[in-house]
Amino acid sequence: MNLQELENSWIKEFQKPLIIAGPCSAESEMQMLETAERIRRSGANVPIFRAGIWKPRTKPNGFEGVGVIGLNWLKKVREEYGFKIATEVANAHHVEAALKADVDILWIGARSTVNPFTVQEIAEALKGTDKTVLVKNPVNPDLALWIGALERLVGQEVKNLGVIHRGFSTYQKTKYRNVPNWQIALDFKNQFPKIPLIVDPSHICGNRTGLAGIAQEALNVGYDGAMIETHCNPDEAWSDASQQITPEVLAALIKNLKLRNLDISGFDDEMGRHRTLISDLDSQLIDILAQRMKLSEKIGTLKKANNIAIFQPERWKIITEYAVQKAGEIGLSAEFIEKVFKAIHEESVEVQNKV
Repeated sequence: MNLQELENSWIKEFQKPLIIAGPCSAESEMQMLETAERIRRSGANVPIFRAGIWKPRTKPNGFEGVGVIGLNWLKKVREEYGFKIATEVANAHHVEAALKADVDILWIGARSTVNPFTVQEIAEALKGTDKTVLVKNPVNPDLALWIGALERLVGQEVKNLGVIHRGFSTYQKTKYRNVPNWQIALDFKNQFPKIPLIVDPSHICGNRTGLAGIAQEALNVGYDGAMIETHCNPDEAWSDASQQITPEVLAALIKNLKLRNLDISGFDDEMGRHRTLISDLDSQLIDILAQRMKLSEKIGTLKKANNIAIFQPERWKIITEYAVQKAGEIGLSAEFIEKVFKAIHEESVEVQNKV
């Protein structure tokens, strides 16, 4: 069995988009039950209630979860309100406890996905389970690691799988807590179209204001659902308070989401014309980039002959400032242009290094 052969029929029992909601962390039985009760009362179409029982934190001495007792609170949520329940597992002991509590859906977090030894330990603890297991993308933008985590689970006969796109860490300060890097997730989707893909706008945004936009962007490109952190009193949450919303806000967010029709058969001719034009422009872009790299190679030869350092910070500053200015003039995102020119500059440096 391999990833391509999985049917993943588990997703079919849920209406699209699949929404998984609940607090970042289980804090008390009262907090869990109130959040669940208000989600149900709000009318939000949420079939799965999530809560972190064990919380891997970036720094020590922070709140790291209530532990096993929180599983009993999750079970009570299921018993009283009918939700399926989900939580994160980060090691074999967590898996054992979660399976013993009959948690419906387990997910592997980004900090775990990045470590093959940890994933292997979790996979072996899950061997042969019929539970649904979701895998968040690794912290760093590495598609192979993400795929590798799933392959380890398949190797232990775990058949009900899905992935969660929660964005990627970056040393640069951006408007996101974790930059989406949509292309990595879309590359995954292209390779494994049968594996459900869910977005986690809470961890991408790191705040409440951008959640709806990120969730809608994901649905626009064919994602299957979203995991959204929801708390009965977000401002008082013990972890990630700024990115959690109330059940009532969640209900409004879900109501405003629009599903996109993935069947484009009725628009084939018009879309075909536009795509032909895009292909032509892409070809021109590649030709222009090739010319630019040839010039970079010549500059590299001059720098070598005159014993000049390849990287010139002032030159890079001029390039980015000019690019951002031009972007503003023609209505392009400054952040997008910076990304493009950073990639071009990195390749130019690499070309000059080879001289």
